Amino acid sequence: MPLRLIFMGTPDFSVPTLLELVAHGHEIVAVYTRAPKPGGRRGLQMQPTPVEEAARKLGVPVLTPKTLKTEEALEEFRGFDADAAVVVAYGMILPQAILDAPKLGCYNLHASLLPRWRGAAPINRAIMAGDAESGVMVMKMDIGLDTGDVAMAERLAISDNMTALDLHDRLSRLGADLMVRAMAALDRGGLQLKKQSEDGVTYAAKIDKAEARIDWSKPAHAVLRHIHGLSPFPGAWAELENARVKILRCELAKGSGDPGTVLDDQLTIACGEGAIRVLELQREGKARMQATDFLRGVPVKPPMRLS
Repeated sequence: MPLRLIFMGTPDFSVPTLLELVAHGHEIVAVYTRAPKPGGRRGLQMQPTPVEEAARKLGVPVLTPKTLKTEEALEEFRGFDADAAVVVAYGMILPQAILDAPKLGCYNLHASLLPRWRGAAPINRAIMAGDAESGVMVMKMDIGLDTGDVAMAERLAISDNMTALDLHDRLSRLGADLMVRAMAALDRGGLQLKKQSEDGVTYAAKIDKAEARIDWSKPAHAVLRHIHGLSPFPGAWAELENARVKILRCELAKGSGDPGTVLDDQLTIACGEGAIRVLELQREGKARMQATDFLRGVPVKPPMRLS
């Protein structure tokens, strides 16, 4: 039998899970998402979230409350008589009364291997920290920050050529499949929960733009992971000839020199140890481009320097 589900999510990451739940026959009785924000070229158009756009196409009722802490919001939530709620990057804290409302509970899809990287930016932080793997987990939510009991998990290796966007897209698809399997197990009464370990807890703080400037004094591998962990947003940057340049993709390269020094005409840059070669970048106010295209218009050669 399909479950009656409330779906709660906001960004692109959430959409595959919503679509897969519908494809597997579950009844989505309501979708909760964040309110539209001004957007467009001039910032004058109200832009619905990716989840709202998907829900509208599915013909599912969409709610965008500013808070879930009022009695009116609770009664509206209860009124859907849901078996469970599925939460994927919703972006709003669920009070205890909301967590207790569905008959079978609220289940969150989190993009890390808990208890590592609880919090707002687990994908970015895993790459930036040099982690060898990441993953997705389904947990039954409690009032804490990503502290609920874990039901199911899938792991995924992080390679050095993965950017945050690459990992985001793979985990989004992997997570959609995992949540579908979790809801099938919940429907059968066979979803088993396990408490999170008290060891290895780390927190994935929201990315601050102040972190984005590249520190060339660090070893090449750390520089590469910093760049990829912030790609494409907010984008790790450096200054070249007094102009800001975001570096979006790179690879490890041979060479050494003073940190930030250009080592050849292929955008190989010296780090504290070793070097990286820039593969993709974006000048301020311009579109992203391949380094080979950039170099046709802007020759960059030794002894130039990125700071």
